[in-house]
Amino acid sequence: MRRRALILLLLPPLFWAGNALLARATAGELPPVALAFWRWALALALILPFTGRDLWAHRHVLRAHGGAVLGLAFTSVTAYNTLLYLAVQTTTAINATLVGTALPVMVLLLARVWLKDPIVPRQMVGMALSLLGLLAVITRGDPARLATLTLTPGDGLMMLASASWATYSVMLRRFPIPVRGFTLLTALIVVGWLMIAPFYLLELALGHGMHARPLDLAVIAYTAVCASLLAYYFWNLGVATVGAPTAGLYANLIPLFTAILGVALLGETFAWVHAAGAALIFAGLALATWPRR
Repeated sequence: MRRRALILLLLPPLFWAGNALLARATAGELPPVALAFWRWALALALILPFTGRDLWAHRHVLRAHGGAVLGLAFTSVTAYNTLLYLAVQTTTAINATLVGTALPVMVLLLARVWLKDPIVPRQMVGMALSLLGLLAVITRGDPARLATLTLTPGDGLMMLASASWATYSVMLRRFPIPVRGFTLLTALIVVGWLMIAPFYLLELALGHGMHARPLDLAVIAYTAVCASLLAYYFWNLGVATVGAPTAGLYANLIPLFTAILGVALLGETFAWVHAAGAALIFAGLALATWPRR
C-alpha cells in the first residue's frame, strides 16, 4: 500500500505543473478568480452524480466534523488555487517556483509542531538533495540567475498559497474524517466553492468578466478533471498513507514536470541540467521515503 501510494503521489505534481503552465499562459486573459470558480463548478458537476448519495448518507458525520471540513475546504479549494492564479498574474515562473520550494519545509515544520512527527536526518538530507536538483532546473545550471530575481506582489501571494497548502496537508492527518476519499473531496468542493463565490462576484463587479473562448474552456476542463478531481484524490490518499512530510517533498517535482511539459508542449530544449536536476530530485525523494528497517 505504501509503495502504491508513493507511485500515485507522482501524479498530483504532474497535473499541477500543467495547471501552473496553463494559468501562466492565460494570465491577463482569463480572470484568476473566474478560473478558480468555474474550475470547481465543473469538478462538482462531474463528481456529484457519483458521490451525492454517499455524501447525503454521511451528512451527520461531516456535520460533526464541521470545523475540520471548513478548514480543509478553505485552505485547499478556496485559498490555494485562487492565490496561485492571482500570483502568476504579477510574478515570473522562476520566482513562483522558488517561493514554492518553501512548501516541503512548511509541511515538515507544521507536522513537527502539530502532529509531533519526528524530523529524522534522512529526511533533511533527502530534502537538501531535492532542493539542489530543483535549483538546478529553475536556474538552468547558472546560479547567477538567482541574483537577477526581483520580488513582486505575486511572490507574496505565492508564499501565502504555499502556507495554505502546507496547512491543508497537515490538517488531513490532524483531523481525519471517516468518509470515503471522493465523498470527502465532494464535501470540500461544495464548501470551498461557496466560499469562492463572493470573490468571483467582486471580480465581476470590477469589470473582469470571462470570455468563453475555446482555450478558456479547455483550460477550465483540464483544471477541473486533472488538477482538481484526480490530483486532490491521489494527494489525499498519499498523505493518509505516507504522512504529510513525505508527501510534501513531492511538491519539488512540480517545476521539473513544468520544464518537461515545456519541452513537450512549447518546443523548449531538454538540456543536461534538466536530467541532472531530475536525478537529484528523485534521489532526494528516494532517500527521504526509503522504508526504515
